[in-house]
Amino acid sequence: MDRYQSRRKGTTTMKSTVDHPTAAKPFVANQERMKWHDGALWFVREKRDRQAHSIPEWEYLRELASQTKAHTQANLAEYLEAFERQATAAGAVVHWAADAEEHNAIVLGLLQKNNVQRVVKSKSMLTEECHLNPYLEAQGIEVVDTDLGERIIQLRDEPPSHIVLPAIHLKKGDVGETFHEHLGTEKGASDPKYLTEAARQHLRDRFLNAQAGITGVNFAIAETGGVTVCTNEGNADLGASLPPLHIACMGIEKLIPRQADLGIFLRLLARSATGQPITTYSSHFLGPREGGQLHIVLVDNGRSSIRDRDEFREALNCIRCGACMNTCPVYRRSGGHSYASVVPGPIGSVLSPAADTEQHKSLPFACSLCGSCTDVCPVKIPLHHQLLAWRQEIGREGLLPVSKRMPMKAAAALFARPRLFAVAGWFGRFALRVLPHALTHNRLNTWAVARELPIAPKKSFRSWYRDQDRPANSLPIVTPDPESSPTKNR
Repeated sequence: MDRYQSRRKGTTTMKSTVDHPTAAKPFVANQERMKWHDGALWFVREKRDRQAHSIPEWEYLRELASQTKAHTQANLAEYLEAFERQATAAGAVVHWAADAEEHNAIVLGLLQKNNVQRVVKSKSMLTEECHLNPYLEAQGIEVVDTDLGERIIQLRDEPPSHIVLPAIHLKKGDVGETFHEHLGTEKGASDPKYLTEAARQHLRDRFLNAQAGITGVNFAIAETGGVTVCTNEGNADLGASLPPLHIACMGIEKLIPRQADLGIFLRLLARSATGQPITTYSSHFLGPREGGQLHIVLVDNGRSSIRDRDEFREALNCIRCGACMNTCPVYRRSGGHSYASVVPGPIGSVLSPAADTEQHKSLPFACSLCGSCTDVCPVKIPLHHQLLAWRQEIGREGLLPVSKRMPMKAAAALFARPRLFAVAGWFGRFALRVLPHALTHNRLNTWAVARELPIAPKKSFRSWYRDQDRPANSLPIVTPDPESSPTKNR
């Protein structure tokens, strides 16, 4: 968390390794907040379920979305070129950025060219990924996040803890304290209506005085060259409409082929994200407004590398709804900051190691492999399979600590030898019954800190199974006749 928090202050130490269990400790230690966080996200998950069950064609939409994304990824170069042609024809200027550094330099160049000193920005995970805010602030440009949750954490100098609900880790009282400190609201105020009105008045001046608006992009349409931005507060519309300069920043995976495809994703996005039928504002931008400028920055920043890997390519299908986070038992109980990544949760645990495997090697293990993330993903990304694949990849690259490697090798040797396994089982059952509990549960064994071993049975499963009465009508065991084997004469 320290690493990611320092990003906000522009003093990044990006190569420090993330240890999820260690980073999660402060959040887990606060039992009351952890249970509240767990319940708040599960409430959103239940809303998502009700919306999904209300649409008979829900699974059909998921399949269509998955196939559309797969088709787009397979023909990405052609669709990107088509998008550039159509967007340019509509009057927009398209820029290409290979990485975060180029993206930030392009945005800064546009702002400097137009003598911009004050910027309003709607929620954009891409700009978070590129660390745009601290970069621009270091150049003397004021950047105000206009999404309410983003503005709250910006005032607190914290990173978002969720891609859709960036301040979900905070309670009303926390927001009240923040607003009292920065906006001068009454001390101790926690009424949501009062606090929201204070934020509204605070942001109004920023909107009116902004010289440029920066937005993210939810979907870009190759057929038309238009981009779509979804918000619940209308802040992206205001930020893009009042100032004369609109800069839309998007990852290249945001592309979809046709205007007709957009409806599929709009129906899935809000229902999966917050359990709404549709986002309050789905704004469509096709070229600049009269007298204004529209610049669209297409960013790769490692996406082509993910696209080249068969086992992880589907992660680029993500539409950033956050449904996998809302359902993940690990995320709900450890909080988003424990991932120390722009995108936390299951999808972040897939994407982050792709950017830097060494740094994020612990994230694929912050998973119970329950598969709930895969079940709710609106574009059918096999997330828990990808997390398992990352564990294998991390093992192959020799990045597992000795404390994991050696027990795994020992277990592999044991499971490959049935007699040895039987002896070890007998010894384990005996030892657990007679040896003192402190032998396994002590301060040297961190595994046992929050775990308890089951009571050792007196006999093995095989012995128990042999002692059971077999059903009278059980099917006979058929032994293949080698003489009649269809492969005998091959």
